Amino acid sequence: MTGVEVADAGASRLRVLTGALGSLLHSELGHALGRGTPVGETSRRRARDVRRTLEGLGPFYVKMGQILSTRPDIVSDEMINELRTLHDTASVRPFEEFEPVLHDELGPRWRSRFRDVDTTRPLGAASLAQVYAATMPDGQPVVIKVQRPGIAPVVEADMRLLRRAVRLFSRFAPTLTELIDLEAMLGMLFDAMRAELDLTVEARQMDQVRADVADFKHLDVPEVLLVTPRVMIQSRAPGRSIRDVDPAEFPTAERMAIGRDLMAFMYRSYLTTRVFHADPHPGNIFVCPGQKASLLDWGMIGRIDRRTSHAVLMLLLNISMNDGQGAARAWIGMGRATGQADVPAFQNDMEALVPKLTTASLKELDFGLTFTSVLKSSTKRGIRTNPAIAVLGKSFANLDGSIRYLAPELSTAEVFRDELRTLTTDLLTETLSDQHVARTALELLTVDDAVVQSQTVLRDLANGQLQLRLPTPAPTDKRRGKICLILGAALAGFLWRRKPPR
Repeated sequence: MTGVEVADAGASRLRVLTGALGSLLHSELGHALGRGTPVGETSRRRARDVRRTLEGLGPFYVKMGQILSTRPDIVSDEMINELRTLHDTASVRPFEEFEPVLHDELGPRWRSRFRDVDTTRPLGAASLAQVYAATMPDGQPVVIKVQRPGIAPVVEADMRLLRRAVRLFSRFAPTLTELIDLEAMLGMLFDAMRAELDLTVEARQMDQVRADVADFKHLDVPEVLLVTPRVMIQSRAPGRSIRDVDPAEFPTAERMAIGRDLMAFMYRSYLTTRVFHADPHPGNIFVCPGQKASLLDWGMIGRIDRRTSHAVLMLLLNISMNDGQGAARAWIGMGRATGQADVPAFQNDMEALVPKLTTASLKELDFGLTFTSVLKSSTKRGIRTNPAIAVLGKSFANLDGSIRYLAPELSTAEVFRDELRTLTTDLLTETLSDQHVARTALELLTVDDAVVQSQTVLRDLANGQLQLRLPTPAPTDKRRGKICLILGAALAGFLWRRKPPR
């Protein structure tokens, strides 16, 4: 895109956003002037207005709404209930609008690549793309994912505008910003969505994940046959959305095995590979009796660092062991306790919650609700939340809801305990890799150098060979200086007595 095109896209989106905000304010004014409307009904109407506005603004704002639906520390309960119904759906547009994209990406003879293409009705329509059924010349059923014309600059413009808005908001809400790093949270969402703007990035991720799921008997990822930045041809997944199947169609052992594999694979994604499907909602998981479950749409990818993944592992481990205090420490370890934190109160909250999680099945416990209750408690108690929680929590809550349709008897804690040996082996293998061994050795050398330097300083001090040049203290600092000198001498004597023999 040229600079003029970027500016035009930004100006256009600004006008759209201004109009949407104006409509919301007009609606809010109408609610405020309404007579006799119960407060609860007004809150529900407001939440519906916000949800409809986000859906109208497009994919980026839909994702933002889905993130907010897991954040009771930011929005109200009424808003959460409404935002949970957000789906990235869009009205079906005529195929004629997408054909120029196929022409540009695959060439003027693009139809010759297929035996037939069903252009009358897409298999799916979302804000970023439409998907069509097709058949290859050899008879293989495939799908063609075609990006909506001109959508990439719109999303890029939205990202720039929202980043500026969050920076401005953060200046006027320092208390909230201390607890929730809105800019970092937004940045993680941006990173997760990048692959949706370039299908070649999504294809590379699918190739990687297909190798990762090879260890699971009941999982599969479609094969990418051809990809360009705006068009992807991939094998067609059997079956239909996990939300639309009847569990009675599956033998009990099969549906439970599919649920376990889905959960186990995501645990490994969060804790060992640290690259995970950030949007595993029911529409992105297809199942069919006697077939492997297919994980679709890898355009939204989450990534977390090693330290955060270890903290998540400790959190899950403490939950599986019914240790509320340990779970509280692990949660704080992912973020940090602010100066206003009430850590004992948060530990009490977790001690009350964790026993409910240890043995509960998906039918008995909604992980999304549980996760939001932890977030609400941690923010209330002054615990700063790790920005990764925004995308990680959305992913886990979506997965939990998807599996519930097929295997509601499944317990997340039990699956975690079953996977613990594999997870631990993977982490030990990583720790023993050449890279980690080299880093550990360098850290030990650094510590050893520090010990030698400390012992040299203490030896010179004991032999009277150390000269310290200190500024002459002011009269008011003399007493403080004496106290520090006494404490320093005591510490030096203690350390010197503990030096190793020569």
